[in-house]
Amino acid sequence: MEDYIVSARKYRPATFDAVVGQPALTTTLKNAVKSKKLAHAYLFCGPRGVGKTTCARIFAKAINCLNPTADGEACNECESCKAFNEGRSYNIFELDAASNNKVEDIKALMDQTRIPPQVGRYKVFIIDEVHMLSQQAFNAFLKTLEEPPAHVIFILATTEKNKILPTIISRCQIYDFERMTVPEIISHLKMVASKEGIRYEEEALNVIAEKADGGMRDALSIFDQAASFSQGDITYEKVLQDLNVLDSDNYFKIIDLALQNKVSDIMLLLNGIISRGFDGGNIINGLASHVRNVLMAKDDSTLPLLETSDQQRERFRDQARRCPTPFLYKALEIMNRCDVNYKQSSNKRLLVELTLIEVAQITQPDGDDKPGAGRSPKRLKILFKNLMVTPQPKPAQQVVGAGVRTTAARPQTVTTAAAGPKPAAFGASATKGKAIPNFGFTFSSLLGKDRQAAATTQTQSQTRENQAFTQEQLNVEWVSMCNEMAQDLRGMAARLKNMIPQITAPEAIEIAVDNDFLKEEIENLRPKLTGTLRRKLHNDHIVISLRTARKEEVKVALTGKQLFDKMRTENAAIEHLRSAFNLELS
Repeated sequence: MEDYIVSARKYRPATFDAVVGQPALTTTLKNAVKSKKLAHAYLFCGPRGVGKTTCARIFAKAINCLNPTADGEACNECESCKAFNEGRSYNIFELDAASNNKVEDIKALMDQTRIPPQVGRYKVFIIDEVHMLSQQAFNAFLKTLEEPPAHVIFILATTEKNKILPTIISRCQIYDFERMTVPEIISHLKMVASKEGIRYEEEALNVIAEKADGGMRDALSIFDQAASFSQGDITYEKVLQDLNVLDSDNYFKIIDLALQNKVSDIMLLLNGIISRGFDGGNIINGLASHVRNVLMAKDDSTLPLLETSDQQRERFRDQARRCPTPFLYKALEIMNRCDVNYKQSSNKRLLVELTLIEVAQITQPDGDDKPGAGRSPKRLKILFKNLMVTPQPKPAQQVVGAGVRTTAARPQTVTTAAAGPKPAAFGASATKGKAIPNFGFTFSSLLGKDRQAAATTQTQSQTRENQAFTQEQLNVEWVSMCNEMAQDLRGMAARLKNMIPQITAPEAIEIAVDNDFLKEEIENLRPKLTGTLRRKLHNDHIVISLRTARKEEVKVALTGKQLFDKMRTENAAIEHLRSAFNLELS
């Protein structure tokens, strides 16, 4: 049985021309080989799976090739190239800095630099993940990197350039590798599929390319996984099933439903997606990316920014024609806010649902909640048909003798969108033939104006302002106030809890304080204490007075041991429990 080799290794580029997505870098390296103008140190930076180590190996082989081609490629026929291809070259060394990051490892590497190459021109040291070196290892490496022997070339590769010392970076030629585009990955996957005899759908390859996030190695690994799952016939449905990727059709449907303000349908669609195991945060992120693509499809000049297949690009253009630009801007803002708050939310599904409801309301006409009095409306808009209130008739004037008096006409009842009987006045009987008492307002007036409700609230507030309270109510609200005090007043709150305020008059409260020093501190807080108790006890006439406690009123603060001894002395049951279980207070 032939040994299986994964595609990422089997189809690893062996020449500069075979490298995908890095034309500027490979051209520069080939020109350096052709002109024989080589630096002593190179730094390859970029995300994972974009060809940093691959280019380092190709470059190292081309440097030592005895007969390089005219365009700077290795000949693959000389002894140096054959030794490299067969894995027996002593001129090219690879070091994994993630597992060899100590000073001793770098010193051993420096010892190798003193030995000149036996075959070829240079000794090339490829140090992968160089940012993993310790501070001491970097310092030990610094001098050799600045002035290495003439036959030594260093190639450093890293995914985190920001972690490398500036003194190291300044001694290297820096090459920044870019993420590969979706079309470039799809093109390479087609080549691999044709060589492996695997059937595929282009939409399936598009999903794989998007999932790879710009890394060719990730794309080839996902491709192998999909090929194994689908038994050599990679289809769009099988890739979605294998990778557990949400179908883009769901995003198109959500936006279409949002434009029609169909919140109920969006909630049902969201429930179906979540029931299949998809995370709410990923749904919001995917929908935000979708809206971004729709926004890019609004203008032909930004259309190339869509890294997707031609078929998907047309779908985005079609939906972009139906989406107003302000809708897209507002939707992105809402979903970005959800993404920021998602991790801190204790009810993540509710946050996602509210976000989608807000998106569905963007094109909803504004209701009665207009901005006013320096504020903006924050309520969710009404999702159903509003009740229609008939306008109130103007008061009719009647002349009585020489004077004029105004008689208000009876308010009209509510007229809803659906035909039906007119509702009776609030609190009246709807029995036919009986007199309907008039209480001065109707259901229509309640919906249209809130005057009577406001008057009732004002009357209740006035009643509460002079509400009487008992000693028990005072004790409860006193402890509640102490528990609500700010963090920087926790010490004072504990002291106040030990004090028992006394009602000396219907609206006068007296507090006995242990000493004059504490009394002075509480005096500074007295206005706040008074205001809080007035609010909690619903009495605006409460007055707090402070006095120094008499000697017999001062309570000695007991330690935990003293308090426990007192409890078991006063309560025989506690002492019996302690003796039965041989308990001691720690």
